[in-house]
This record gives sequence, C-alpha cells and structure tokens, in this order.
Amino acid sequence: MSEKLVTLTIEGIEVSVPQGTLIVDAAKQVGVYVPVFCYHPKLDPVGMCRMCLVEIGRPRRDRETGDFARDERGEPIVEFAPNPETACTTQVGEGWVVRATSERALAGQKEVVEYLLTSHPLDCPICDKGGECPLQELTMDFGAGKSRFLYEDKIHLAKAVPLGELIYLDRERCIQCARCVRFQEEIVGDPVLSFEQRGRRLQIVTYSDPGFDSYFSGNTTDVCPVGALTTADFRFEARPWELKAAASICSHCPVGCNTVLNTRRQAKAGGHIEVQRVMPRQHEAVNEIWLCDKGRFAHHYAGSRERLRVPLLREEDELKQVAWEEALKNGADGLKAAGGSVVGLASGRASNEDLFHFRSLVEGLGGQAFLYDAMGGGDAVQKVGMAPGSNLAALGKGDAILVVAADLHEEAPIWWLRVKQAAERGAALIVIAARPTRLDAYAQQQIRTPYGDTVRTLLSVAHAARGRKDRAGSAQGDLKAAAKTLAEAENLVVFYGAEGLDTAGSTALAQACAALLVETGHSGKVHNGLIPVWPRANTQGAWELGLRPADDLAGALGAAEAVVLLAADPAGDEAALAAALEEVPFVVALELFETPSVRQADVVLPAQSYIEREGTFTSGERRVQRFFPAVPALGETRPDWRILAELGARLGIELERKSPALVMRRISESLPAFEGISYQGLSRIEAQWPAVGGEDLYFGGTAYANVQGLGIQLALAGGGSEGSVEGAEAGTAAARKGDLLLVPIVRLYDRGRTVMASDVLHPRLASAELILHPEDAERLNAVDGIELELGWDGGKIRAPVRVSAVAPAGAVLAPRSMGFQVPRPVMVEARVPVLQDG
Repeated sequence: MSEKLVTLTIEGIEVSVPQGTLIVDAAKQVGVYVPVFCYHPKLDPVGMCRMCLVEIGRPRRDRETGDFARDERGEPIVEFAPNPETACTTQVGEGWVVRATSERALAGQKEVVEYLLTSHPLDCPICDKGGECPLQELTMDFGAGKSRFLYEDKIHLAKAVPLGELIYLDRERCIQCARCVRFQEEIVGDPVLSFEQRGRRLQIVTYSDPGFDSYFSGNTTDVCPVGALTTADFRFEARPWELKAAASICSHCPVGCNTVLNTRRQAKAGGHIEVQRVMPRQHEAVNEIWLCDKGRFAHHYAGSRERLRVPLLREEDELKQVAWEEALKNGADGLKAAGGSVVGLASGRASNEDLFHFRSLVEGLGGQAFLYDAMGGGDAVQKVGMAPGSNLAALGKGDAILVVAADLHEEAPIWWLRVKQAAERGAALIVIAARPTRLDAYAQQQIRTPYGDTVRTLLSVAHAARGRKDRAGSAQGDLKAAAKTLAEAENLVVFYGAEGLDTAGSTALAQACAALLVETGHSGKVHNGLIPVWPRANTQGAWELGLRPADDLAGALGAAEAVVLLAADPAGDEAALAAALEEVPFVVALELFETPSVRQADVVLPAQSYIEREGTFTSGERRVQRFFPAVPALGETRPDWRILAELGARLGIELERKSPALVMRRISESLPAFEGISYQGLSRIEAQWPAVGGEDLYFGGTAYANVQGLGIQLALAGGGSEGSVEGAEAGTAAARKGDLLLVPIVRLYDRGRTVMASDVLHPRLASAELILHPEDAERLNAVDGIELELGWDGGKIRAPVRVSAVAPAGAVLAPRSMGFQVPRPVMVEARVPVLQDG
C-alpha cells in the first residue's frame, strides 16, 4: 500500500511528503535551511532548544463542509499562528504554508542563539569541535552582534569531566539538547546518561559503574552539536581542518561498517602521518551513521611501533633482517623444494585480493590452501545468504529474526543494534542459545538449549515449520511456537554463530538454518537470508573465493613439507598446532607482528595493514566494499597480494602485480559470484537519508557522507540445504573423560593484539577469568577469585573463577584471546589447586 502524501509549501516551494513527516525533515528534502540543535533525524523529537522556530500558516476550513475556505480568487485562505512554532515537533499538514526565513522566524532563532551563548564559554580557538561545530556555524548565521545579557552572569562549570575512560565532558559547553542522553536511551538501549540539577546548572552525569558503560559511547561525540563531549584519544590532538580523510572499512568483525580515517602528521610521532580518529561514514544498509567503540578506538594496532617492518630470514636458528630480494628468493626456493607438499593457511583478516592470490599460489604449487577458521557454513551462506538489496532496516511488524549460538552484543555490536531496533519496530525476535545474552531483553521468545543440542534444536524448529513431528521432548511447545512465528513471517533473517561448536557442528548448524529458510519460503528473497557471525572481517570473502577449513589441520600440517601462513597464527592458538608447525621443514609467514608462528618461520615477509593500502572485504551480508590507503606504508612493508605475486613470479606462477583493481578484475572473470564486479562499480553512490556531512553537521551530527561507494551485494548461488544432525557439534563427546565442557566465548574488548595496542581501551578490557555455574562451583569448592585449573588432551589453562548463573550448569565459559589458549569446545578435568601458604 502506497503512503498517503501531504502537499504543502515551504518558503515558496511546493513539496509532497508522506503523512507524518516533520516540517524540519520536509524542509531539508527541498533544501530549505531550518536550523536545529536538539533535533536529530534518528531520535524522537522533543522540541527542547526552540532553534527550529518557523511560522506556520494553516488553511481555514469551512465548518460545515470541512473543505478549504477560499477567497474571491478561489485561493485557500491561510491563517498564520500568532507565534512561531517548532518545526521539529510539528507534522506537516495539507495545504500548509511554512515560512522559515520570515522576520518573526529569524527573530526567534536569533534569540535562542543569544540565550545559549549566555552560558557558553568563549573557547572556540581551543575547542576540539572548532571547525565542525554547529553552534559556531549557527552563531555566524543567527547570532546577535551584541548580547543583551551581562557577561558577569555567565555561568562557569567544570571542564574535562571524565564520564568514563573514553569520553570527557566539558560541562559549561553543554547546551542541554539531550542528544547524548536520548541516543543512549532510544537508539542503543544503554540509559547510562542523565541530567542532574535544574535551570542553567543542568548538567550531564553518568550513573553507571563503570562510568558511561556502553559499547556505543563514541557516537555521542558525533551527535553532540557542540564541543561538550570529546573522545579521550582525540581530545586536543588536532583541529578538524588539519585532518585528511580516507574512506575505509572496519576490520574487526563481519558487519563491514563504513568508516573514515582522519589522519595528520604528528610531531610527537617523529613527523609520521598517523590516524587521529576513526569516524562513521554513512551507509544506511550497513551501519547507518554509527560505530561501536571497538571500531572507533581499536585502530592503533595498525600503526603500532611493534609492527614488522623489514623481511626476516632464519639463519643459524635466528631471524635476521634481509633485503626483499633475498627474502623472496629464499621463500620461493623453499616452496619449490617442497615438491607440491605445500599447505597454506589464511584467515579472514586478509582482503579478497590477498586471498585470491594466496589460493592461486598455493594450488599453483600443487598444494592445499585452507581457511584458518574453526567456524563452518559459508557455503550455505552462498546459497541462502542475504539477497542483493536486503536491508535490516526494512524489517519490522510481520517479520521475524532468529539468532542462534551467537552473542551479537559482543561479537558484532552494530548487528545487535540493528536487530534490537527491528524488534522495537515490531519484528518477532527469537533467540536460541545455551546462555543469556543482552539480546534476550528484546526477544519475543528465548529458547535455552544445551551446547550439545543446538543443531538438533534448530532442525526440530525446521521440521515443525514444515509440519513434521519435531524431536525436542519437553521443549516441543516452545519450538512449535517458534516454528509458527518463523513460518508465517513475511520476511525472515537468521543469524548463526559458533558458540559451543566446532567446525563440523557450526557447518551442521548453518545447514539447519538454511533448511529452515528454504522450507519456510524465505530464501532468495530481498530482506531474507542467512547471516554468519564470523570472527573476522573477511571470512565470508574467503569462502566466496573457495577457501575452506581443514578437516584435520594438525594432520595436514604434519604431512606438509612447506607451509605458507597469511594472517594466521596457529602456533599461538593451540599447542597441538604449534607442535605440528614446529615439525614442518619450511615455513613462510606474511604477517603484521612477531607472533608465535612468525618465531617458528623460516622466511617472514612484512605485510601492510588495512590503513596503508587499498582492497576489498566481503561482509557477512555478502556485501563487497572497498577500503582506501590512509597513511604511508611503515618501513618496507608491502600489501599481501603483491608479496604473493612476487613469490609467484619466482615460481613460474603468473599473478597480477600492478594493482588490486586488476586483481579484482581477475576475480570477477574467474568466479561467477563476483561476475561484473569492479572497483568502479563498488564506488557507486546514491542519495541517503538523513543528509549528513559537509554543511549538514547541524542536522545529522559529525558523520561523513559516503562519496566513495556503497559496495555491491553478491548474487546468491541458488539452491539450498536441508541440513543434518550427522557430525553434530563437538564438545558433547560423552565418551571423553572430563568434568566440564569448556566453551570459548567472545568478549568485545579482549586481550588480543588488535585491542591491546589501543591504550585507551585498557581500562575496559574483559577479565581473564573462567565463568562457572554456582552448582559446579559448589561441587568443586570454587569461589569468586580463586584459581581453577582445567586440563585436557594437549592443553591446560589456569585462571581466576567468577561464579555466575550466566554459565550453564556443566559448562565453564572462557573468554577468547585472554592470554590462554582456548581453541575449541572440549571436555576438561577441573580442579582447584592446593592453596599456597597465605
């Protein structure tokens, strides 16, 4: 059904907009400038600042007929209200006439600015917001030349008040628009900010512990229309006009958030150009104008002083610096000597161009190229993933979302945010998990299932959805209700993760999810499909390029004469893999840092990070997107695709060496999924709402307009998969000896290298702890803080305990990347070590 349109005139321009549109938005759509402070197009209107005052004329209506009353010329008689009204809280009306620049409207706007300046400090020369400050701009447009208020009455409040470790508040700069408070309450569901006191002493405070406890705090500095809120890592570091901007894609998770890297040459960095801040770049189908705080603050690893900068070659059991030519020659000679017994491991941290060359090189040598990842199911995503043109923002009443074995708030915060918003619009959200997560608060139905039963539970839902008898015992009613909701939904999106699953289990789960989508008629349709919650930014890209996890990785390494590692650190992740890699005669590693695997390598080739180069990532929604170089390359580093091409040239394998755009051309020519994709096509843009960037800072905040490209979603491969419980998840392993199932879980702020390099995040790091259910804690005589030792075949860890019902009985949860190796779900022997004296 088409929307009912309302026609009105704004500043002499006739416009037709959907019924319910606010005057301020209608004006923006026709280029009429209505200034705002408290209003934001993604927040509910509140009319707090009164900056958007306009005159509104409404046609007089005949009391008997209800028709417009007309004058002798047949024109509607328009009557204006005696006082200006707020454009941000008033919805349009048929036949209305709006004056935004009349004498009365301008007088009201000028009075608002004059009043705001009575309490605002005159520190524009040192304010971080200077140069991109709406108050500064609107003062120039509407400010009075002379204030009628006494300067001595200016109020003074505290500066540099930490709301938390990441955000500082300059209280006297605050204009009390409540954008920050409303963003935290309305958009992200973290009501951690509030107002305190009254009148001119009204000020923002945080009531959470720790302060400003939210994964989305940085966004408040974007929507703040003044310099009241600043980030800890950018405050007083640069002025906006000194910064250069490069479009990029966040490298931390599979969402594919569009970003801008602001850079500047820094004296304290020895004159090197560094990333000063990461800002959101608008993409309404991906991240809108938001970023999670990990994407905003955890970028320092790319410019870390610990980066590898020159090639290394093993000589007499030591890695020594050598020239590129020597390193490449030795690398090529060693690979050639392997005689085809070559294994390649590459992770989803690498770009599409890197991975294409990687597979071409390894297979060109007669070897096997594997995806270094324990999560499976990417082939099912190729068949029933999100169809081109899909957008989570389109989901609402009548639609459904299913989330299985994933903690979106920790693993992919922007997806968590968008799923939450869809649920608030009326979409039926169903969560199937072994433990509670923050998404439960927005779920219509929560289904708890033991870690060993995830696939069976999902298949039972699929069977029930198509009318077959399910096999879920006491949970049958819940599963039938879920199946009914999912089957009857107009649109259905399924997110699946790998918590509690190994490769076989996550593959089976993906197949079960695919079966559900196919059986309910939700595959191959816009706004429908399967989304994998991968651990890395380009894992789906690896699947699209033909890489798959190894069935027996340790065995594959053990049989290899040579190994090529691309952004993969098996020795640092699992003791068994470290032992297997130690036995490999020849290892070549392309890396950013000196990892445990690098320390075992024979040739080390230093790679460029994503901020130094260009390329593409493929998100979990199968959207291919470009990123661009922002800073000069560190040392002698080179992009991975070029390093691989140079190795290939010395091995008689012809690979593209000129540019990543030409690599993409080869990809599009050789892989049907990428057919027709080019860097030019990826740069396609279109108008987006709301308008942000440039002159629209007052309207949408300090976000960047997307002028570099919206990317392209890959076409579906077609078909579907019914799924099977055969090869279900590892970790059930009833025959294995053990007390508890050790389950690795994800924490957004882990202690991995990509986070640890950002000092600003250190106070927010997750604890290196083991989470134990109270029943299991009582059985083991474990209490909060005491150390627990877990042992299994080939591994052992020891860490403090936190007793919590968040952990299911019979399982112990261990956050990943916390300094101890937790490679997969495994049954473990648990004990509390004997306490030492004291």
